[in-house]
Amino acid sequence: MGHFARWAALGAATALLVAGCGDGSSSDGKGTEDGKGGKGKDSARPSATAPSGGLPASALPSSLTSQKLDWRRCRSTDDASAPGDGWQCATLKAPLDWARPDGKTIDLALIRSKAQGNDRIGSLLFNFGGPGGSGVSTMPSYASMASSLHERYDLLSWDPRGVGSSGGVRCRDDKEIQAAESVDSTPDSAAEEQAFLRDATDFGEGCQENAGEKMAHVSTTDTARDMDLMRHVLGDEKLHYFGISYGTELGGVYAHLFPKNVGRVVLDAVVDPTADTVGHAKNQTKGFQLALDNYLRATGEDPKRGSEKIAALLKQIDSEPLPTTSGRELTQTLAVTGIVLPLYSKESWPSLLSALEAAEEGDGSELLPLADAYNDRNTEGHYGTTTHSQRVISCLDDKQRPTMEETKKLLPEFDRISPVFGSFLGWDTAGWCHDWPVAGQFDSPEVSAAGSAPILLVGNTGDPATPYEGARRMADELGKGVGVLLTWKGEGHGAYGSGSDCVDSAVDGYLLNGTAPKDGKVCS
Repeated sequence: MGHFARWAALGAATALLVAGCGDGSSSDGKGTEDGKGGKGKDSARPSATAPSGGLPASALPSSLTSQKLDWRRCRSTDDASAPGDGWQCATLKAPLDWARPDGKTIDLALIRSKAQGNDRIGSLLFNFGGPGGSGVSTMPSYASMASSLHERYDLLSWDPRGVGSSGGVRCRDDKEIQAAESVDSTPDSAAEEQAFLRDATDFGEGCQENAGEKMAHVSTTDTARDMDLMRHVLGDEKLHYFGISYGTELGGVYAHLFPKNVGRVVLDAVVDPTADTVGHAKNQTKGFQLALDNYLRATGEDPKRGSEKIAALLKQIDSEPLPTTSGRELTQTLAVTGIVLPLYSKESWPSLLSALEAAEEGDGSELLPLADAYNDRNTEGHYGTTTHSQRVISCLDDKQRPTMEETKKLLPEFDRISPVFGSFLGWDTAGWCHDWPVAGQFDSPEVSAAGSAPILLVGNTGDPATPYEGARRMADELGKGVGVLLTWKGEGHGAYGSGSDCVDSAVDGYLLNGTAPKDGKVCS
């Protein structure tokens, strides 16, 4: 992705899998709609148009609704080995443009493992976050955490449109990505500001060249419609769904479009649906600072003094990047990204402690692989496409485009929230979707879901990437009688499978028996 600092709302398990692998591998599948397209001026930018509500299956052509999925043993890809026995893969065809369901199609890659018991409920669809995370590559690794659910559900996931093997977008090659690491993501001069914005423009142009017309049809709303087509083709009367992190926003949008089709739905690590681009950046700044404070307390250090010490280290690295044993330099942006990844899970705090101690001694060799893991870079220098897809999807979703001058006025507030992360996420609001070739769709997603079955929302009070307040706001926005809030007083990103028997039993009880916990239940 280059120098930009927006951090993905990946599920904790996904982040840990990435960190544990250390090779940053990602699926780079080819899409069916790879037409080329140039970048137009602001006034001529295409915008995605689609029906305002959910299309019933009866309104779709039979070529889509009657398609039969050809489940076969999954094959290996250039970046990942086959998942082994028990896993099957298939391809679902969906309209490229949901406003023209009888037009061009896009192929969506699916993966499943059939229910292991006899009392099958149906399919349980997983989205692990991002946007941009590959469900096809993550589902087999996550299955052990969902073993109790596997008894009665087919565990199923997919690569959403624009991701991995479902027409995944690549906006830059490996050399271009590594070269962009030299661009300062917290510019200190007019020349650095110009380079910052020029790099953003170049990235968007690379995405447009690769994706073509697909660029306007990979929104969260498009993917929510894909989910309902998936439900229909799978033969499920209701959609049973487990959304993690960004997957909670996707689940909320689905519930808004198809409230009558909602089955047993769990949303864990809930994104705030009321936040716009700037609000989301502030939420993440607060969340990661909270996680850093908790980490510092655990090491016996005062959070204020510890944060000031880390901020001073980052400022020093901005002036003079640190050497590493790999021969590459640790820049300021790579350093802060390396700090971010271990904050996704308390189990990774020891690696953060060691990496910061090494950096204080002038060695960036431990922070760099943490940043590489987050940036989807393997040990051979190949970058995956997760961060490319993240940006293409979120910039199609988000309408807000703060200017450089607007962002500069916001920076003091960001720095007050966090001396470590504030500048990075503040500047990011100007650079992330700057000069983007396609117009955004909304300021914040619509998730009201009157008439929906209860949706279980799991919020973690120590969550860095999706702060706890998002779960409360999602409950309010879904509407009375829909959102059921379960609180975990824990650390890290997400709650299910993170060591709380209270959380796990409440989630399992709802998905397996249809019994939701009492709204407001708290797990210590």
